[in-house]
Amino acid sequence: MHNWDDLKFVMETARHGGTSGAARALGVNHATVARRIAAAEASLGTRLFERLPSGYVPTEAGWEAVRAAESMSDLERGLDRTIAARDTAIRGPLKVTAPELLIKRILSPIFADFIDAHPEIALSLVATNETVNLAQRDADVAIRFAKSPPDTLVGTQLFEQKGAVYASHALLARDEGGEAPLDWIRFAHWPGPPEAIKAARPNLRTRLTVDDMAAAVGAVRAGIGATRMACFLGDSDPALARVPGLPLFPQIPLWVLTHADLRQVPRVRAFTGFVTQRLKTLRPLFEGDCPQDLSAREGEITSMPSALPTA
Repeated sequence: MHNWDDLKFVMETARHGGTSGAARALGVNHATVARRIAAAEASLGTRLFERLPSGYVPTEAGWEAVRAAESMSDLERGLDRTIAARDTAIRGPLKVTAPELLIKRILSPIFADFIDAHPEIALSLVATNETVNLAQRDADVAIRFAKSPPDTLVGTQLFEQKGAVYASHALLARDEGGEAPLDWIRFAHWPGPPEAIKAARPNLRTRLTVDDMAAAVGAVRAGIGATRMACFLGDSDPALARVPGLPLFPQIPLWVLTHADLRQVPRVRAFTGFVTQRLKTLRPLFEGDCPQDLSAREGEITSMPSALPTA
């Protein structure tokens, strides 16, 4: 190989089945990917892909090149983590991943205070519900909901969170309760409401199906129907209130995690300690112990260590 970096293009093309997907992953255009694959084939003296109408299919030599690229990528990531762990200054880049709604409702003011306290740390966010690979340094710290973290990650489980059923004030004003029909927003990937909810409200009437929690929150706020969501979402939104007579239900715990190789890096320790302490002050909100009508306690909520946005 004249340029080992060409193997990255081979690896991503195999992963995505073509040059377009590889181009998106690598942040280049597909012509560049095709050119680098051709360069790798010329250097190795063999064809690495069959160009088919359905996409790029690796040859036997292509799969050997992909395995070599993956090994080199693992070594590179491991070297990055080892070198990062030697850093003794509370400064430098720090990439954090967390769900978008958690950032919007809870984490933004905490991040603002952290930035003020540590101006030499260049904080960047990956706002996603997808699992980000900390082993590959796609992020340094993950704040995520999980039943249990991977073995390669270390951190703190903050608390067991709870959920409830929420609706807009307008919908609740006309709801008769009991066996009266209740307009409902269902999730496409959930099996359905828990039995305890169906027992208390047997006549749920699906008005909308969604595949995303942000869409569900927007639909509930618009008065389309009620749905279940985490208490930190419903109780922090003055446009929503809990549907009376329905129980709380358990949800996946919240964790603050980092890779084991990075846990002693000062900027990582500073961030995880700061965020963990601040989130623990919001335990009642996550565990469903806040009143259903937060607007009556606006002064108390905004005086908490992390003021909650109301949008």
